Amino acid sequence: MAERVVVIGGDAAGMSAASGARRGRPDLEIVVLEKGNWTSYAACGIPYVVSGAVDSLDDLVARTPQEFRDRQRIDVRMRHEAMAIDPDRGQLEIRDHEHSRTIRIGYDQLLIATGARPIRPDLPGIDLDHVRGVQTLDDAQALLDLAKGRNCRKVVVVGGGYIGLEMAEAFLNWGAEVTLLDSAPQVMRTLDRDMADRILPELERRGVDVRLNQEVTGFEPRGVVTAGGEIAADLVLLGLGVTPNSGLAADAGMELGARGSVRVDRRQRTPTDGVWAAGDCAETYHLVSRRPIHVALGTVANKAGRVAGANLGGGYATFPGVVGTAITRICDTEIARTGLTEFEATEAGFGYVTATVDTHTRAGYFPGARPMTVKMVAERETGRLLGTQIVGGDGSAKRIDTAATAITAQMTVADVVDLDLSYAPPFSGVWDAIAVAARVAVREVESARSGGGR
Repeated sequence: MAERVVVIGGDAAGMSAASGARRGRPDLEIVVLEKGNWTSYAACGIPYVVSGAVDSLDDLVARTPQEFRDRQRIDVRMRHEAMAIDPDRGQLEIRDHEHSRTIRIGYDQLLIATGARPIRPDLPGIDLDHVRGVQTLDDAQALLDLAKGRNCRKVVVVGGGYIGLEMAEAFLNWGAEVTLLDSAPQVMRTLDRDMADRILPELERRGVDVRLNQEVTGFEPRGVVTAGGEIAADLVLLGLGVTPNSGLAADAGMELGARGSVRVDRRQRTPTDGVWAAGDCAETYHLVSRRPIHVALGTVANKAGRVAGANLGGGYATFPGVVGTAITRICDTEIARTGLTEFEATEAGFGYVTATVDTHTRAGYFPGARPMTVKMVAERETGRLLGTQIVGGDGSAKRIDTAATAITAQMTVADVVDLDLSYAPPFSGVWDAIAVAARVAVREVESARSGGGR
């Protein structure tokens, strides 16, 4: 009888792992359990379907369940929800929603790829129909059906992170009045305050009513209740971030790690024999802070799933970790970050200096040049680049990849100055913004060595 690998979760990590295992071992029996209606989709594209930039949710699907069945002999079982794991017996309890029955199946190897779930605070009215989170395509379909059915004109977004800001823009494109609430004194808490504040003028210019330091205390059928009063809303979109969907593992007695994610090693193995984990439910490793962290990004999920699949297929692969690179665009402003912010560098125990430069996306005289700000964080004693943040116009944010590469290679800011970066007036000044920021950082490091710096 063939060895059976069961994968819980049919999105990025799960399907990458299933495909990798099949490539390595054609003899495996591979079963994928997915509680929703889609597999292998780009959840990061959901705001762009809502905005109308992408035509349909189906456009976000990389491969359908039937394609996996036909091309790779992977037994994909839709609307099958894993309810419990019994590691001692090597069995799963599964709810088959399609046939309203509960079944049990065995496994020889198990991959947990259950993703993350949106944070939903325990507040009065949180379960009202117009209060929505968006994590899966099923969530997105329900949101679209509700928004179209109610012809929503007043939308309140709670949370100023990536998904909150992207959904705020999406509903602006509907022509809705959008109010953005955040309990913090800034949007984008993954950036330092001085960089996050540069995003606000663009939001306000586009008509978003941004209200910071606003604690939500509950929800009403036609509004959101805050300490400052009630705000009318046809639709409330929760953008409060996500938490690892690791309940199955925890209930089975498995070890949890960073932020309650499933503990794994570099091969994506859990400490429980025969059980692996990858994607938004599992922890990863930060190459700069040298600490386990939880990162809910499709890039990380795909890479970790590929590693898990190679190992499940009889090979050997490891996932070295991440430097925390992320990017987005809000209206006409691009935003990116990698490595450590000032706050994160302090938490990790680094002594550091910072350098912030205001420059342009192209040569200043070239038509279409847009303002851009680059901030670098460098280790005080060594000059090693620890982190970079970028906020600017069209053409600015992908420069973060240069910084991410330099951080991964443990380069100093002096090394970055000497990189042979490309130049032509339509793309940058003769000194690219990354090199300009690095030059300023070099001076800050030299000054710190003389007695200044944090």
